[in-house]
Amino acid sequence: MAVFQEDSWTAANRDEFYSLDQGSEIMPLAWIRALKRLNGEPFLSDGLARHGYLPNPASKAGLPIGFTVAGKPGAETFGMTCAACHTRQIEVGGRSYRIDGGPALADFQSLLVDLQFAVNAVLVDATVFADFAASVLGGAPKADEEAALRQALEAWHHRYALWMSGVPSDAPWGPGRLDAVAMIFNRLTGLGLGPPPHHVIARNIRRADAPVRSPFLWNAARQDFTQWAGFADNGDPMTALARNLGQVFGVFARFHPEKDPADDLLGFDYLRKNSANFKGLLRLEELTRSIGAPRWPWSLDEALAEQGKRVFADHCQSCHGKETGTPRGGLDTWKTRIIPAAEIRTDARQLHTLQRTAFAGVLEGATVPTLQVFKGPLKHEDLALGILSVSMAGTLTAFQRQAQGAPSGPPSGGDAARAEGHVPRNAKPGYEARVLEGIWAAAPYLHNGSVPTLDDLLKRPEDRPASFKVGPAYDIERIGLAREQRQSDAVLTTTDCREPSSGNSRCGHDYGTDLPDHKKRQLLEYLKKL
Repeated sequence: MAVFQEDSWTAANRDEFYSLDQGSEIMPLAWIRALKRLNGEPFLSDGLARHGYLPNPASKAGLPIGFTVAGKPGAETFGMTCAACHTRQIEVGGRSYRIDGGPALADFQSLLVDLQFAVNAVLVDATVFADFAASVLGGAPKADEEAALRQALEAWHHRYALWMSGVPSDAPWGPGRLDAVAMIFNRLTGLGLGPPPHHVIARNIRRADAPVRSPFLWNAARQDFTQWAGFADNGDPMTALARNLGQVFGVFARFHPEKDPADDLLGFDYLRKNSANFKGLLRLEELTRSIGAPRWPWSLDEALAEQGKRVFADHCQSCHGKETGTPRGGLDTWKTRIIPAAEIRTDARQLHTLQRTAFAGVLEGATVPTLQVFKGPLKHEDLALGILSVSMAGTLTAFQRQAQGAPSGPPSGGDAARAEGHVPRNAKPGYEARVLEGIWAAAPYLHNGSVPTLDDLLKRPEDRPASFKVGPAYDIERIGLAREQRQSDAVLTTTDCREPSSGNSRCGHDYGTDLPDHKKRQLLEYLKKL
């Protein structure tokens, strides 16, 4: 039984966050239940614990935390929600501590690969397919039913295999990391905007080789920008909905916009083939707003921490302190500082990903009046970030008009003008410096998870570990991942400053590395209190 470190949620809040549908459609629920692992056991037999996902006793479908069931009885779909990537559990002294909103240590890539193998095994073996069909269709299915099922499964596999071609098998992300930006780009532009019936644009699938650690969610709603590179406007319900739309597009939401000459404002129908669950997304954001930073559950040296507070003020406050931003949506925001890449010198690969272009497909020529940066019209080949921005803004504009009962005309209110969400507003590319409340629970550190502990982060880059084990065991003295991990054999190998854009560089953030040891100890003790 885990000890919960977040005390602002009720048990009902927690259960809702763990399994609330947001519109993700990985595959029919009947399919995932009929699939087998390579050892012959049901695919879901261990609740995906082999990939690091956590059990959810409240799930009526028996799914782990972060996985969902939606749809009418008999036609349910299996999907994902926020908690899959944003629920952490750490182990100290044989005891488990649950960190709701913390970065998960699940291995998303190994799950994706496992699923691809399982479906492929069904398609290449007639006996395996017969068993699969009997499970999905029930009893002794007719030949035409089996043929229709095979056709549907082959179509699913065709699209999924294409998407997976962008996942680097030679450079696995490892537990707790994924290249979310590239996978969103690939999913949207590679599988969403091509001609029917498959909607694919194969040349838009690019290598997803800039893995990052999932950010923690507490206080995220208070930032005026989010995402590691600070490219998502934030701070009110509509910008949050835009941000979360981009996220759900990346985790298997169905989205196929179509030209609509009858729509004088948009010229496209963004909703008819769009599975995003707006009610669920809005509720998930409400839950995220209410989550609090986890409290340090072990003993503290208060005198040492008080000394560390002064060290923090002298060496950390200018980037990581709280500074009031512009109030939005009834919530006071904090100014989010973006540190230029040339100054912070942490791994730059994600910044390169944000410069990718893609073919706009069906959205060529699309524009949304509320957009302030990516005004369009989209060119034949355009920035992938611009295509994403138009997709989200078009969806939100259509959703707002529908909710207001207005068949035409732009949505009213200032929120609509900020609904584009993912927009690069910073003159110099860089990474966000967040307020550090709860930072003790968010190892490994730096945006790409390349440093195992806060103690290591206060060392010069060349003295930080070149490799380390990744797992739930925690070191509460060095604050971060323990050197030995009994529950995991995963190892992350990092690169030094000679490869600053490898995706795995431990370089940069040299701040505090020249402090004397006693001041480092003081600072670490204070960081436990935040």
